[in-house]
Amino acid sequence: MRIEKTKQSMNAILEEKRTEGTIGFVPTMGALHEGHLSLVQRSVKENNYTVVSIFVNPTQFNNSNDLETYPRTLEADIALLEAAGCDMVFAPEVKEMYPEPDQRSFDFGDLETVMEGEMRPGHFNGVGQVVSKLFDYVRPHRAYFGMKDFQQVAIIQKLVALLELSVEIVSCDIIREDDGLAKSSRNTLLTPEHRLEAPNIYKALLEAVKFSRELTVKETIQKTIDKINESSLLEVEYFSIVNNRTLQPIKKWEEAENAVGCIAVQAGAVRLIDNIVF
Repeated sequence: MRIEKTKQSMNAILEEKRTEGTIGFVPTMGALHEGHLSLVQRSVKENNYTVVSIFVNPTQFNNSNDLETYPRTLEADIALLEAAGCDMVFAPEVKEMYPEPDQRSFDFGDLETVMEGEMRPGHFNGVGQVVSKLFDYVRPHRAYFGMKDFQQVAIIQKLVALLELSVEIVSCDIIREDDGLAKSSRNTLLTPEHRLEAPNIYKALLEAVKFSRELTVKETIQKTIDKINESSLLEVEYFSIVNNRTLQPIKKWEEAENAVGCIAVQAGAVRLIDNIVF
């Protein structure tokens, strides 16, 4: 497995690999877990060559403390990727990705005005900046993203349409711990007490699906929020039930054949997100 730090050295290899078959790409910010590795394994299975990027992107953090505390475990990540069959790791420094400030602004429309977009202003523009750069550098045939970041996947698909890119976006199922907690790099930052409470988020989402058979959308949302907030260690930031294409909130169950419930919960100093299909 090769480890490259610059786009120039990476592309010297990828130019040849493109003539041999398809290139799969998994962009990450490191601190890898089984969720990331499931994406890598799928890429390895479906492509001739797999590239994984590890880069903690500063432009998508609207909280400087979150950027500073984001876990960085490059050596361990490299070992996991090699075992998963990855062919190349692209691990650039910030100056390689941003030799000068990126002033580009993307218009993702209504997709970025709700949920994460509302709570984290500028976040998705930063995602658009870094992902568009990575797509330009790697030029993959397929790129793999986990559905835990449901809104982000919709944003990436919109980005591909805006820039008229030929890359295929492959969305992959959420990978969970045995107790239901969605795998996340931030889980390692949870205190033991908060880690014990965190699985209640997914339990409440499962109950929300049951509530939806008898309650209105509004009642389902409130009952789910109240259920999670029963724990003094968890506080719901938002719980929205939205159309899975437009991401706009629905008011009646009849409005969306495939509604998705998206949630963000503060667990002490750690912010966790999850979602469930209704």
